[in-house]
Amino acid sequence: MTNPPNDAADRKAVAPVICYPVETLPKPNMTLYAQARESLTKTDTIMIPPREARMFFVPAGHFFRITSIEGPQVGDLNLWNAADLGERFYSGKTRALHGTHITTGQQMWSSFPHLRPMATITHDTLGWYGMDAFGGSVHDVIGTRCDPYTHNLLNGGQYHHCCHSNLTRALAEHMGATPAEAEPHVHDVLNVFMCTGFTRDTGQYFMKASPVRPGDFLEFFAEIDLLGGLSACPGGDCSAEHSSDVAQCHPLLVEVFAPQVDVLADRGANQQNGYDGSHGI
Repeated sequence: MTNPPNDAADRKAVAPVICYPVETLPKPNMTLYAQARESLTKTDTIMIPPREARMFFVPAGHFFRITSIEGPQVGDLNLWNAADLGERFYSGKTRALHGTHITTGQQMWSSFPHLRPMATITHDTLGWYGMDAFGGSVHDVIGTRCDPYTHNLLNGGQYHHCCHSNLTRALAEHMGATPAEAEPHVHDVLNVFMCTGFTRDTGQYFMKASPVRPGDFLEFFAEIDLLGGLSACPGGDCSAEHSSDVAQCHPLLVEVFAPQVDVLADRGANQQNGYDGSHGI
Protein backbone atom coordinates (compact mmCIF):
# COMPACT_ATOMS: atom_id res chain seq x y z
CA MET A 1 0.00 0.00 0.00
CA THR A 2 1.54 3.32 -1.03
CA ASN A 3 1.14 6.49 0.98
CA PRO A 4 -1.22 9.03 -0.62
CA PRO A 5 0.25 12.39 -1.71
CA ASN A 6 -0.67 15.56 0.16
CA ASP A 7 -3.04 16.61 -2.62
CA ALA A 8 -4.76 13.22 -2.93
CA ALA A 9 -8.19 14.64 -2.11
CA ASP A 10 -7.84 17.31 -4.78
CA ARG A 11 -6.80 14.80 -7.40
CA LYS A 12 -9.76 12.54 -6.61
CA ALA A 13 -12.15 15.51 -6.71
CA VAL A 14 -11.42 16.29 -10.38
CA ALA A 15 -14.74 16.17 -12.27
CA PRO A 16 -15.13 13.45 -14.91
CA VAL A 17 -15.47 14.18 -18.61
CA ILE A 18 -17.63 12.05 -20.92
CA CYS A 19 -15.27 10.34 -23.38
CA TYR A 20 -17.69 10.22 -26.30
CA PRO A 21 -20.34 12.97 -26.26
CA VAL A 22 -23.14 11.66 -28.46
CA GLU A 23 -24.90 14.90 -29.37
CA THR A 24 -23.63 14.57 -32.96
CA LEU A 25 -24.25 10.82 -33.21
CA PRO A 26 -26.78 10.11 -36.00
CA LYS A 27 -30.14 9.34 -34.40
CA PRO A 28 -32.38 6.49 -35.53
CA ASN A 29 -35.76 7.54 -36.86
CA MET A 30 -37.84 6.20 -33.98
CA THR A 31 -41.02 7.83 -35.30
CA LEU A 32 -40.66 5.90 -38.55
CA TYR A 33 -39.94 2.67 -36.70
CA ALA A 34 -43.00 3.20 -34.50
CA GLN A 35 -45.13 3.57 -37.62
CA ALA A 36 -43.60 0.40 -39.09
CA ARG A 37 -44.40 -1.53 -35.88
CA GLU A 38 -48.12 -0.98 -36.53
CA SER A 39 -48.06 -3.18 -39.65
CA LEU A 40 -45.96 -6.18 -38.58
CA THR A 41 -46.48 -9.69 -39.92
CA LYS A 42 -44.65 -12.57 -38.24
CA THR A 43 -42.32 -14.40 -40.63
CA ASP A 44 -40.33 -16.72 -38.37
CA THR A 45 -40.31 -18.22 -34.87
CA ILE A 46 -37.28 -19.74 -33.16
CA MET A 47 -37.41 -21.47 -29.77
CA ILE A 48 -34.23 -21.39 -27.71
CA PRO A 49 -34.14 -24.39 -25.33
CA PRO A 50 -32.73 -23.97 -21.81
CA ARG A 51 -28.90 -24.17 -21.69
CA GLU A 52 -28.72 -24.19 -25.49
CA ALA A 53 -28.36 -21.69 -28.33
CA ARG A 54 -29.95 -21.32 -31.75
CA MET A 55 -29.21 -19.22 -34.83
CA PHE A 56 -31.71 -17.02 -36.69
CA PHE A 57 -31.77 -14.71 -39.71
CA VAL A 58 -33.32 -11.23 -39.82
CA PRO A 59 -33.46 -9.36 -43.16
CA ALA A 60 -32.64 -5.65 -43.12
CA GLY A 61 -35.79 -3.63 -42.46
CA HIS A 62 -37.39 -6.37 -40.35
CA PHE A 63 -37.91 -6.50 -36.60
CA PHE A 64 -37.00 -9.26 -34.17
CA ARG A 65 -38.21 -9.78 -30.65
CA ILE A 66 -36.73 -11.80 -27.76
CA THR A 67 -39.39 -12.83 -25.24
CA SER A 68 -39.41 -14.52 -21.83
CA ILE A 69 -42.14 -17.13 -22.11
CA GLU A 70 -42.18 -19.55 -19.14
CA GLY A 71 -40.13 -18.01 -16.35
CA PRO A 72 -37.33 -15.52 -15.63
CA GLN A 73 -34.46 -16.26 -18.01
CA VAL A 74 -31.55 -14.26 -19.37
CA GLY A 75 -30.01 -14.65 -22.82
CA ASP A 76 -26.65 -13.98 -24.46
CA LEU A 77 -27.00 -12.40 -27.91
CA ASN A 78 -24.44 -12.37 -30.73
CA LEU A 79 -25.05 -10.54 -34.02
CA TRP A 80 -23.17 -10.78 -37.31
CA ASN A 81 -23.56 -9.29 -40.76
CA ALA A 82 -25.33 -12.21 -42.44
CA ALA A 83 -23.06 -11.87 -45.49
CA ASP A 84 -19.79 -11.36 -43.60
CA LEU A 85 -19.03 -12.87 -40.20
CA GLY A 86 -16.08 -10.48 -39.95
CA GLU A 87 -18.56 -7.69 -39.22
CA ARG A 88 -19.99 -8.43 -35.80
CA PHE A 89 -21.42 -6.75 -32.74
CA TYR A 90 -18.86 -4.56 -30.94
CA SER A 91 -19.95 -4.47 -27.30
CA GLY A 92 -17.04 -2.28 -26.17
CA LYS A 93 -17.81 0.57 -28.56
CA THR A 94 -21.54 0.23 -27.91
CA ARG A 95 -20.77 0.58 -24.20
CA ALA A 96 -18.51 3.59 -24.83
CA LEU A 97 -21.25 5.34 -26.82
CA HIS A 98 -24.39 4.41 -24.88
CA GLY A 99 -23.27 3.27 -21.43
CA THR A 100 -23.15 -0.02 -19.58
CA HIS A 101 -26.76 -1.00 -20.35
CA ILE A 102 -28.86 -0.24 -23.42
CA THR A 103 -32.56 0.30 -24.01
CA THR A 104 -35.11 1.79 -26.42
CA GLY A 105 -33.65 4.19 -28.99
CA GLN A 106 -30.08 2.96 -28.57
CA GLN A 107 -28.18 0.86 -31.06
CA MET A 108 -25.87 -2.15 -31.32
CA TRP A 109 -22.75 -1.10 -33.25
CA SER A 110 -20.54 -3.27 -35.44
CA SER A 111 -16.81 -3.89 -35.34
CA PHE A 112 -14.06 -1.99 -37.16
CA PRO A 113 -13.67 -1.06 -39.96
CA HIS A 114 -17.45 -0.91 -40.34
CA LEU A 115 -18.61 0.78 -37.10
CA ARG A 116 -22.23 1.27 -38.09
CA PRO A 117 -25.56 0.42 -36.45
CA MET A 118 -26.49 -3.24 -36.77
CA ALA A 119 -29.75 -3.10 -34.80
CA THR A 120 -31.82 -0.47 -33.02
CA ILE A 121 -33.81 -1.26 -29.89
CA THR A 122 -37.40 -0.29 -30.63
CA HIS A 123 -39.22 -1.56 -27.53
CA ASP A 124 -38.15 -2.66 -24.06
CA THR A 125 -40.77 -3.81 -21.56
CA LEU A 126 -38.13 -3.57 -18.80
CA GLY A 127 -37.39 0.07 -19.57
CA TRP A 128 -39.07 0.97 -16.28
CA TYR A 129 -36.24 -0.64 -14.27
CA GLY A 130 -33.68 2.08 -14.85
CA MET A 131 -30.73 1.99 -12.42
CA ASP A 132 -31.32 0.53 -8.95
CA ALA A 133 -29.72 1.47 -5.62
CA PHE A 134 -26.91 -1.05 -6.15
CA GLY A 135 -25.97 0.42 -9.54
CA GLY A 136 -27.65 -2.48 -11.33
CA SER A 137 -29.62 -2.33 -14.56
CA VAL A 138 -30.76 -4.66 -17.35
CA HIS A 139 -29.49 -5.52 -20.86
CA ASP A 140 -25.79 -5.03 -20.22
CA VAL A 141 -22.88 -4.68 -22.62
CA ILE A 142 -20.25 -5.18 -19.91
CA GLY A 143 -20.28 -8.94 -19.32
CA THR A 144 -18.40 -11.05 -21.84
CA ARG A 145 -20.50 -14.28 -21.65
CA CYS A 146 -20.07 -17.32 -19.41
CA ASP A 147 -17.42 -19.61 -20.89
CA PRO A 148 -15.73 -22.96 -20.19
CA TYR A 149 -12.27 -21.48 -19.88
CA THR A 150 -13.06 -19.17 -16.95
CA HIS A 151 -15.20 -21.94 -15.44
CA ASN A 152 -12.19 -24.26 -15.57
CA LEU A 153 -9.91 -21.66 -13.98
CA LEU A 154 -12.29 -20.96 -11.09
CA ASN A 155 -13.97 -24.31 -10.54
CA GLY A 156 -12.09 -26.93 -12.53
CA GLY A 157 -13.83 -29.48 -14.71
CA GLN A 158 -15.25 -29.37 -18.21
CA TYR A 159 -18.59 -27.55 -18.42
CA HIS A 160 -20.02 -27.43 -21.95
CA HIS A 161 -23.37 -25.65 -21.60
CA CYS A 162 -22.09 -22.16 -20.83
CA CYS A 163 -23.13 -19.48 -23.33
CA HIS A 164 -19.80 -19.40 -25.18
CA SER A 165 -19.99 -23.13 -25.88
CA ASN A 166 -23.71 -22.97 -26.66
CA LEU A 167 -23.08 -20.26 -29.27
CA THR A 168 -20.07 -22.12 -30.64
CA ARG A 169 -22.10 -25.30 -31.19
CA ALA A 170 -24.98 -23.41 -32.79
CA LEU A 171 -22.72 -21.43 -35.13
CA ALA A 172 -20.71 -24.53 -36.06
CA GLU A 173 -23.91 -26.32 -37.05
CA HIS A 174 -25.08 -23.29 -39.05
CA MET A 175 -21.73 -23.03 -40.87
CA GLY A 176 -21.32 -26.76 -41.37
CA ALA A 177 -17.95 -26.30 -39.64
CA THR A 178 -16.05 -27.71 -36.69
CA PRO A 179 -16.27 -26.04 -33.27
CA ALA A 180 -12.64 -24.94 -33.68
CA GLU A 181 -13.54 -23.16 -36.95
CA ALA A 182 -16.67 -21.52 -35.54
CA GLU A 183 -15.37 -20.50 -32.11
CA PRO A 184 -13.28 -17.46 -33.21
CA HIS A 185 -16.47 -15.84 -34.55
CA VAL A 186 -18.24 -15.99 -31.16
CA HIS A 187 -17.89 -12.62 -29.47
CA ASP A 188 -18.85 -10.49 -26.46
CA VAL A 189 -22.60 -10.32 -26.07
CA LEU A 190 -25.59 -8.22 -25.24
CA ASN A 191 -26.82 -9.82 -22.01
CA VAL A 192 -30.54 -9.69 -22.67
CA PHE A 193 -32.67 -9.36 -19.49
CA MET A 194 -29.61 -9.83 -17.23
CA CYS A 195 -29.45 -7.45 -14.25
CA THR A 196 -25.85 -6.41 -13.58
CA GLY A 197 -23.55 -3.62 -12.50
CA PHE A 198 -20.26 -2.87 -10.75
CA THR A 199 -19.82 -2.92 -6.97
CA ARG A 200 -19.16 0.52 -5.51
CA ASP A 201 -16.25 -0.58 -3.31
CA THR A 202 -14.24 -3.05 -5.42
CA GLY A 203 -15.55 -2.29 -8.92
CA GLN A 204 -16.36 -5.96 -9.50
CA TYR A 205 -18.93 -7.10 -12.02
CA PHE A 206 -22.04 -8.34 -10.20
CA MET A 207 -25.32 -9.96 -11.14
CA LYS A 208 -28.64 -10.19 -9.35
CA ALA A 209 -32.00 -11.80 -10.04
CA SER A 210 -33.39 -10.55 -13.32
CA PRO A 211 -36.68 -8.65 -13.07
CA VAL A 212 -37.87 -10.28 -16.32
CA ARG A 213 -41.19 -12.14 -16.23
CA PRO A 214 -43.10 -14.14 -18.86
CA GLY A 215 -44.36 -11.75 -21.51
CA ASP A 216 -41.49 -9.29 -21.17
CA PHE A 217 -39.56 -8.71 -24.38
CA LEU A 218 -36.77 -6.75 -26.00
CA GLU A 219 -37.40 -5.77 -29.62
CA PHE A 220 -34.99 -4.66 -32.33
CA PHE A 221 -35.02 -3.22 -35.84
CA ALA A 222 -32.46 -4.82 -38.18
CA GLU A 223 -30.43 -2.06 -39.84
CA ILE A 224 -28.59 -4.62 -42.02
CA ASP A 225 -29.12 -8.29 -42.89
CA LEU A 226 -28.40 -10.02 -39.60
CA LEU A 227 -27.38 -13.48 -38.49
CA GLY A 228 -28.21 -13.81 -34.82
CA GLY A 229 -27.20 -16.31 -32.18
CA LEU A 230 -28.99 -16.47 -28.82
CA SER A 231 -28.10 -18.65 -25.83
CA ALA A 232 -30.50 -19.32 -22.97
CA CYS A 233 -27.97 -18.91 -20.15
CA PRO A 234 -27.41 -21.87 -17.80
CA GLY A 235 -27.69 -19.40 -14.94
CA GLY A 236 -31.45 -18.99 -15.49
CA ASP A 237 -32.32 -15.62 -13.99
CA CYS A 238 -28.72 -15.31 -12.68
CA SER A 239 -29.89 -14.83 -9.09
CA ALA A 240 -27.15 -17.13 -7.79
CA GLU A 241 -25.61 -19.39 -10.41
CA HIS A 242 -23.85 -18.24 -13.58
CA SER A 243 -23.05 -21.60 -15.20
CA SER A 244 -24.88 -24.50 -13.64
CA ASP A 245 -27.01 -27.58 -14.22
CA VAL A 246 -28.72 -26.79 -10.90
CA ALA A 247 -30.19 -23.35 -11.65
CA GLN A 248 -33.78 -23.34 -12.88
CA CYS A 249 -33.73 -22.41 -16.58
CA HIS A 250 -36.43 -21.63 -19.11
CA PRO A 251 -36.64 -21.30 -22.90
CA LEU A 252 -36.56 -18.02 -24.76
CA LEU A 253 -38.55 -17.14 -27.86
CA VAL A 254 -37.25 -15.25 -30.90
CA GLU A 255 -39.80 -13.92 -33.40
CA VAL A 256 -39.07 -12.14 -36.67
CA PHE A 257 -41.56 -9.63 -38.12
CA ALA A 258 -41.85 -7.92 -41.50
CA PRO A 259 -43.45 -4.46 -41.78
CA GLN A 260 -45.30 -3.22 -44.85
CA VAL A 261 -42.59 -2.39 -47.37
CA ASP A 262 -43.90 1.05 -48.27
CA VAL A 263 -43.73 2.27 -44.64
CA LEU A 264 -39.92 2.18 -44.74
CA ALA A 265 -39.50 3.33 -48.33
CA ASP A 266 -37.74 6.54 -47.31
CA ARG A 267 -35.44 4.99 -44.71
CA GLY A 268 -32.35 4.98 -46.94
CA ALA A 269 -29.39 2.61 -46.89
CA ASN A 270 -27.21 1.95 -43.85
CA GLN A 271 -23.87 3.15 -45.16
CA GLN A 272 -20.42 1.96 -44.14
CA ASN A 273 -18.44 4.18 -41.77
CA GLY A 274 -17.03 7.27 -43.50
CA TYR A 275 -13.41 6.90 -42.38
CA ASP A 276 -11.16 6.37 -45.42
CA GLY A 277 -9.08 3.59 -43.86
CA SER A 278 -5.73 5.10 -44.78
CA HIS A 279 -4.51 5.44 -41.15
CA GLY A 280 -2.26 8.29 -42.17
CA ILE A 281 -0.21 6.29 -44.66
